[in-house]
Amino acid sequence: MEYQGAPIKGNIFLSCSKQTHYSREVILSQHALLHVFDGELRVHNGTAEKVYHSGDTVLIPRNYLCRLSKYPVNEKPFKSISILFPEEQIRKHFEPNTGKKHSGHLTIAPHPLLESLFSSLLPYFDMHEELPADLAAIKIDETMTILKKVYQPTSEVLATFDEPGKIDLGEYMEQHYMYNLPLEKFGYLTGRSLTTFKKDFKHIYQTTPGKWLTQKRLALAHYQIFVQKKKVTDVYLDAGFENLSHFSFAFKKQYGYSPTNNK
Repeated sequence: MEYQGAPIKGNIFLSCSKQTHYSREVILSQHALLHVFDGELRVHNGTAEKVYHSGDTVLIPRNYLCRLSKYPVNEKPFKSISILFPEEQIRKHFEPNTGKKHSGHLTIAPHPLLESLFSSLLPYFDMHEELPADLAAIKIDETMTILKKVYQPTSEVLATFDEPGKIDLGEYMEQHYMYNLPLEKFGYLTGRSLTTFKKDFKHIYQTTPGKWLTQKRLALAHYQIFVQKKKVTDVYLDAGFENLSHFSFAFKKQYGYSPTNNK
C-alpha cells in the first residue's frame, strides 16, 4: 500500500487523504487488514470492483494485485487504518493452509470485537514517539485472535504462505495489463523469471510486453475518454500511466490527436 508519508506504528498504518480521488495499484509482501473510518474505498482486481464505506473492513492477501481508490465523502477526508501480518506471527495462530485457498480480497463482516480493536488503535497515532515493537506485536496478535474467533474463512487467506506458482500468462495479463508494474513483478506474479516471462509472452502475443502493454492501456484510456466521457485527469493513472505528460505524449503518438479532443 502507499505508506509513504503515512503515520506508521510498527506494522500498523493510518491513512488520511484529503484528495478528491487517490488511486494506485497495490501488491503487498504481507497480508493486510484495512478498516475504513471515513470516506469510500474501491478495490478493483482487474475484473470486478468492490466498494467499501465507513465501518467496513477488508482483508487483502499478500501478492494480490489490485487497485485501491480512495474518495472523501461529505467533505470528510478518507481515513483508514491498516494492519500488516508478519508471517512469523501468523504461524503462531494458524497451521499452514493446505486445503481451500481464497483467491481474492475478503470482506470481513462487522463485529463489536473488531470495532473495539480499531478504535483502540487510533490514540497511538497521537503519539510522537514510535510504538514499542512488543506492543505492536500484541495488537497484531489480538487482531488475529479476533479474526480466528469471529470469521473462520480468514484462515484461507492468512494461513497461505505459498509463493506464486506458474499460471496462465495470457489470462493474467488480459486481466491486469492496466496495472503499472515492472516486468519483473509481472513475471513473479505469474510464476516466471523475467527471461521466461518475456519468452512466453512473445510466444503468445508475437510482440514485446512493453509494446503490448502500451497499446492495451492506450485503448482502454481512449474508450474511457471518448466513449464514457471521463476526464483525462481521472483516466491516465487508472490506465497504467505514471504521469499525465507521458500519457498525453503516448496517446497523441498512437492516435494522432490529443486526449483532450473529446469535447
